[in-house]
Amino acid sequence: MYGAGVAFQPTSSARGSSKEKKRRDEDEEEEEDDNEGKGTDAWERAYADERSWEDLQEDESGLLRPIDTKTLVHAQYRKRLLLRSSTGGSVASRIQKGLIRYLYIVIDLSRAASETDYRPSRMAVVAKQAEAFIREFFDQNPLSHVGLVTMKDGLAHRLTEIGGSPEAQIKALMGKLECCGEASLQNALELVHGYLSQIPSYGHREVLILSSALTTCDPGDAMETVQRCKRAKIRCSVIGLSAEVFICKHLCEETGGTYTVALNESHFKELLLEHAPPPPAIAEYAAANLIKMGFPQRGAEGVVSICSCHKEAKVGGGYTCPRCKVRVCELPTECRTCGLTLVSSPHLARSYHHLFPVAPFDEVSPHGRPGQRLPTTCFGCQQSFVGQGGAQPSLRTSCPKCNQFFCIDCDIYIHESLHNCPGCESQRNSSV
Repeated sequence: MYGAGVAFQPTSSARGSSKEKKRRDEDEEEEEDDNEGKGTDAWERAYADERSWEDLQEDESGLLRPIDTKTLVHAQYRKRLLLRSSTGGSVASRIQKGLIRYLYIVIDLSRAASETDYRPSRMAVVAKQAEAFIREFFDQNPLSHVGLVTMKDGLAHRLTEIGGSPEAQIKALMGKLECCGEASLQNALELVHGYLSQIPSYGHREVLILSSALTTCDPGDAMETVQRCKRAKIRCSVIGLSAEVFICKHLCEETGGTYTVALNESHFKELLLEHAPPPPAIAEYAAANLIKMGFPQRGAEGVVSICSCHKEAKVGGGYTCPRCKVRVCELPTECRTCGLTLVSSPHLARSYHHLFPVAPFDEVSPHGRPGQRLPTTCFGCQQSFVGQGGAQPSLRTSCPKCNQFFCIDCDIYIHESLHNCPGCESQRNSSV
């Protein structure tokens, strides 16, 4: 005998609790999917973006201490200065430098430039440091010219014509930052070879490649293109952001350039700025030439004239070529009508210091030699060498010619910007 069956009817409270549980399960699944997509939690991403561990270093006792950035900058400066003068004073003064440089900067904008091992990306870091390099390049090489070339989609594109305006180069670069496709080293070399082969013999032809990719997608034999660049006397240098690539190393060895790989952003900046001073001229290419130059006058304000650079009418300003009387916007440049090189006297004066650089200063011990009385203030800025509150005396240097003492900040300013020793200049003025 079977009993009568009773159907179970869930109450409204039971139905509500089951819906809430289902909603919570769905929210948890969405959070898990989001975390899987991001790869790390929010607190982990904050540390990864800041890379705070790079600001620590291990001391002699094995403890972690914050990096003394000022001391690190000073050490890097002294290393660069001693490297420049490593050939010796008498020999270094006879090294011929390429003061009129024609440089093409080739920037890799392939898919590899979008990698985020450099923050926020390789492309952003390269653009930022390239802007600083262009300004520094024109500051140290006022008679030189720069052009920009990009590599992406297996092709090479010329962003700007080679010229002497840093602002025009930077503006063009910042407006074309897109990463896609593959890099083609051969196409880039063929492009710059076609332009640099037309440069006059007195100009030093250079290519600086900022490479992010580990591969190159070339339409032909890249080795043959390397030999063409070598025969055209084009000095090619490469700075890599990932790892060493054989074809890049071979290119630099054949053309007399340098090949380096950056470890991080600060190292990349240091490697890039090493290309700002003019390199020694290759002996077989360093033929003496007399260069005809013109010193144009500043145009009168309010006068309307047609600019030969932009092919349009402009009011006031500009410069007038002394040979053909056409108007140009900025200096230095080459007159597009008569071909005369146009410069100003400050440009020549600023190029002078590369021929006769200030000798590196000697480091002096804080306590000096036995019996030697050291000055307590810097000859340049008059700041005290003695640390406050019993602190250790700051590092000082001495000019080997005038024997005046300078702090490390004045040392950097004298060699990087002023290019004249105040102590030697004061002695020269007093003797007159």
